[in-house]
Amino acid sequence: MRKPADARTATGFDHADADPQQELVRLRRREHELSALFSSARELAELRDSDAVLARLVQRAHEMMGVDLAYLSEFDPVTHELRVRETSGSVSPSFQTLRVPPGRGLASVVVESRTAQWVAEYSDYTTDRHERGIDDAVAAEGLVSLLGVPMLTSDDVLGVLFVGNRERKDFSAEEVALLSALADHASVILQTTQTLRDLQDSEDASRRTLADLTAHLVERDRANTVHQELVQAVLAGGGFAPVAETLATALGRAVAVTDAQDRVIAAAGLPLSAGMLDLDDDARAAIAESRRSGHCVTVASGGVGAIAALSAGTRHFGALILGDGAFELGAVDIRTVERAAQVAALLELQQEAASGADHRIRSELIADLLDDVPERRTDVERRARRLGIDLQALDSLLLLAVPGDQQTAAARALSRQLDDHDLVGEYRGYVVAAHASDRRPLDAEALRRHIATGLQHPVVAVVPRAAPGALASSFTTAMRTARLIAALELTDLTASADDFLPYSAIFDTDARALADFLRDTIGLVRRYDAERNADLLGTLRAFVRNNASPTRTARALNFHTNTILQRLDRLDQVLGASWREDERMFRIGIAVRLDELREQLQAGR
Repeated sequence: MRKPADARTATGFDHADADPQQELVRLRRREHELSALFSSARELAELRDSDAVLARLVQRAHEMMGVDLAYLSEFDPVTHELRVRETSGSVSPSFQTLRVPPGRGLASVVVESRTAQWVAEYSDYTTDRHERGIDDAVAAEGLVSLLGVPMLTSDDVLGVLFVGNRERKDFSAEEVALLSALADHASVILQTTQTLRDLQDSEDASRRTLADLTAHLVERDRANTVHQELVQAVLAGGGFAPVAETLATALGRAVAVTDAQDRVIAAAGLPLSAGMLDLDDDARAAIAESRRSGHCVTVASGGVGAIAALSAGTRHFGALILGDGAFELGAVDIRTVERAAQVAALLELQQEAASGADHRIRSELIADLLDDVPERRTDVERRARRLGIDLQALDSLLLLAVPGDQQTAAARALSRQLDDHDLVGEYRGYVVAAHASDRRPLDAEALRRHIATGLQHPVVAVVPRAAPGALASSFTTAMRTARLIAALELTDLTASADDFLPYSAIFDTDARALADFLRDTIGLVRRYDAERNADLLGTLRAFVRNNASPTRTARALNFHTNTILQRLDRLDQVLGASWREDERMFRIGIAVRLDELREQLQAGR
């Protein structure tokens, strides 16, 4: 009797009466099937490679069922698709990678019903279950009849085990039972595989957790060691070197401590990379970010691994710069670097406090020395001896003119460039250094540039003539020179007091008074030259330098004497006929020479 075209629930098949010979064949086949099932069960118990066991199981289904094709489709609980995982007897590549969408094909009926289903003629199968991709794959294999049984757990469908034939075939109840038994084995394999996968994932997660915990403990122990050593460094007062050494040893990388001008002042774990010695834009941006946030900033540029700014409030002292290392810095390591930066900032404040006390003592000493009060001379010498300074050896001065709010910083920077036998302090609005010229000469210009760079502000340096035993008068000369330079509106230069002596001895004024003097004496000549694009001032300067001689002036300017006389007549018109009289000529001569000196100094900077 022909079965309906729709899928059949494969139960309740009736066997016709068989003769003894047929029954013997059936029993032998049954024995073979049971033997195969036992072999499958044994392989299942010895499961090592789930893919290999599944492939062997599908192959057995192919052989034992006497069909053309056997395959196993695994159910995806997320997409509800069925994906072909193993095949035996397949000849079509498209069939071996077939995916069955939800609600389509015979497979979806097996999943939905959780029972065995078969069709004798797949082409006559219910049309609403057909899908083009499935039909093309079935056609590529030439399949006519299909039987599928579910692979089940207590709650879920794991997949479907299929056999197919390229000729029409009606599947018996025994065949359905045999394939169902194999499907049960496949279910165990898939469940075991998933259990093993879950156990492996759990083991991997445990290993990762243990590794993270171990790394954290290592970091914590390293941090505790660093903290103890940093505390000892602060108590010992060893400066920045112990901080750099402690971090370099603990974190296994080069460490540099820089000052506010990015100069390395302490280092450990050498050699330092080029990027640590010469910071690029990324490193400078990291310092700025660390100053803003107060945290260590990681960097991946020029061999620099991390940077932490040394800051206290709005003040910036420098930075801790770490090179690359064999391991990545963890969160605890980053916090350790931040604490080290805080310790370094505290050390700077500590040194600054000590330096401030020493600076006050030295400033008071230099003030008493330059005031030169006889009654205090004995006390000055006693205090100098306590500092290890020989006042008799101090015969030279260096005066720096800097803004009032930067004088202390300039004095400290200058002190670091000199030695303890020199005396540096603040006096009457200037930074003054007294030193012994026979011990080692000072490069005043190099010192001025260094201070100006550190302050990021123009600095004027004045060097008076050495005056053994007369430092007070030497300071007066230097101070008047500095005032005259300021009145001339000159900045960022190093000047010898001797060059200004004729003028500093006469002028002790401010910028406005000096400007008024120059305007009243030669201002009309400057205006004449500006309006007519002339150089009458040049003639006036040459006339003054050549003792008011027209002939010598003409020779100096390489002009004819008549030309000079014509220009002198023009000066009569501009300045008035009395400008060559003795008193006015004296004033004009001073103004001309002072104005010319200013231009020369401005041009030489």
